[in-house]
Amino acid sequence: MATLTPNSSERKLSKLEGIKERSAFLREPVATEILEDTTHFSEAGIQILKFHGSYQQDNRDNRVKGQEKDYQMMIRTRNPGGFIPAQLYLTLDRLASDYGNETLRVTTRQGFQLHGILKKNLKATISAIVRNLGSTLGACGDLNRNVMAPPAPFKNRPEYALAWEYADRIADLLTPQSGAYYEIWLDGEKAISGEEAPEVKAARQRNGNGTIFKDKEEPIYGEHYMPRKFKSCVTVPGDNSVDLYSQDLSLVLVSNDQGQLQGFNILAGGGLARTHNKEETFPRLADEIGYVDKADIYDLVKAIVATQRDYGDRHNRRHARLKYLLHDWGVEKFRSTVEDYFGKPLQPYQPLPEWRYEDNLGWHEQGDGRLFLGLWVQNGRIANYGDWKLRDALRTIIETYNLPMRLTPHQNLLIYDIDPSHREAINGILREAGVQSLEGLDSLKRLSMACPALPTCGLAIAESERAIPDILTRIRKLLIRVGLQKEEFVIRMTGCPNGCARPYIAELGFVGRAPNVYQMWLGADPHQTRLAQVYRDRVAADELETVLEPLFVYFKQDRKPGESFGDFCDRIGMDGLQAFSDGYDPSTLKPKRKERHRIRIYDEVYERLKQESLRSGKPMLDLASDALKAYLDGNQD
Repeated sequence: MATLTPNSSERKLSKLEGIKERSAFLREPVATEILEDTTHFSEAGIQILKFHGSYQQDNRDNRVKGQEKDYQMMIRTRNPGGFIPAQLYLTLDRLASDYGNETLRVTTRQGFQLHGILKKNLKATISAIVRNLGSTLGACGDLNRNVMAPPAPFKNRPEYALAWEYADRIADLLTPQSGAYYEIWLDGEKAISGEEAPEVKAARQRNGNGTIFKDKEEPIYGEHYMPRKFKSCVTVPGDNSVDLYSQDLSLVLVSNDQGQLQGFNILAGGGLARTHNKEETFPRLADEIGYVDKADIYDLVKAIVATQRDYGDRHNRRHARLKYLLHDWGVEKFRSTVEDYFGKPLQPYQPLPEWRYEDNLGWHEQGDGRLFLGLWVQNGRIANYGDWKLRDALRTIIETYNLPMRLTPHQNLLIYDIDPSHREAINGILREAGVQSLEGLDSLKRLSMACPALPTCGLAIAESERAIPDILTRIRKLLIRVGLQKEEFVIRMTGCPNGCARPYIAELGFVGRAPNVYQMWLGADPHQTRLAQVYRDRVAADELETVLEPLFVYFKQDRKPGESFGDFCDRIGMDGLQAFSDGYDPSTLKPKRKERHRIRIYDEVYERLKQESLRSGKPMLDLASDALKAYLDGNQD
């Protein structure tokens, strides 16, 4: 194999580098295997298929010994800034029924995932997405993934529109230029799409000290693309809805006193994936690198991509992310190398306000006389379950009012450009569908995230999406028992250490260690600017209350005014938390027994109460008490 990078000749390259080189710029073996009457792709096909936006999976719930695996494809969309026009949403909703498993899933990178697609329906599904204002190109694979941006549609704050605009442009700049995508999925027809900005097209062709491969089909990536995935975002000062410290590359808009864009602060080297028992792998937050004027942003992005492309580890894929290059080199060497590609020094990083996380759920004015509505979606799963019919409600709303949406980095969605006169009708559609109002939503659920994990993710070693609802209910009950009834903090869970739901920057993180066993991480801050630390390497799911009770009691006793749970854990330290836990006597906690009274209810009411309890995760007694109190309060003179 040919020498790839300035340092690649020193080590043998990984097997995947050869697969990429032999793919003819992402064509083979996918182009051949998609025509074959088989249920699955070869190993090489699986790897190249990722660049086209699809993972091959099998449903482990349906495995039968001695029979072929239940092969199916997951398709992921690429939507810079989370933008989903009405036409695309309705298409995805239809495809979920025609070819998928009747659900859509909002990802933590502001895209949608379709699950359960059979290989024979893959082409029809992808082509329908592309023909309806969507794309899956580059949603997976060793290249720049979906570019994130704050989803809030504030029309009276121009920096938000600029963040969307530059997310689109960075996505265009780093989109694969190979014709393979349209050749395979649309038989060579180039779908109608927005014309990219002339300055983006010009930047892609500017060589700038070796940032591109001249006369190659992929001028920025070459035939080997990136050593590993590359994640990026664009945000505005103070808005950390994008978890900017977890990204390979984060761009922060910097404006003057008149609100005019001047340039961008640059952060690089974030990433959260790790491997159990491999201490050389670790989560890492991005470093501040410098500042560039807005006219130079595309050349700067190319310079950082070229640095990772040419110096990232192509031998050991566990060591191939940009974060390890920053860790091994340090910021100064990294900055110096970027400047060599960039052609001039970077300017000093500009001061910024403190970062905050806001989810923008509920109703808001967007600043132009119209409204937007933020809807909580548990673990991103849009579906119909019993009396809870979020999927039906969304279809009705989008069909009726032709509204766009923005997906959030925390698996929720914002519907916007709503005429105020339609507000009550939309609320009525949601009520009819059993969609819980924001006022009735437990804050632990509101702030939580979980990855899909079992049964479809091939890397999962423990449950996540299917486990977290019960775990959140148990944690809330424990908080009530220790006297922290209204406490809220960020909880995230993943089924493996790759960290797709970003548990390492949660105040309380659970990472799959074995079936029904989790590693527990503590101590990140509520706004995701500090890494958590390992508190316990193994916690069995049924031991959760035993492990958490002393921590919550300690927190209640020794917290400072206004201190969050994550900040408390960080201040005390893991050794201090463990020392208190070791000396904790559970018998000292004697919660006051609630007085209960018996009343009779009709069987029909009882069954409805039981179903609502299962759906919401709230005890039947609490639901009945709340309903009676609301009725009595509403009938007082």
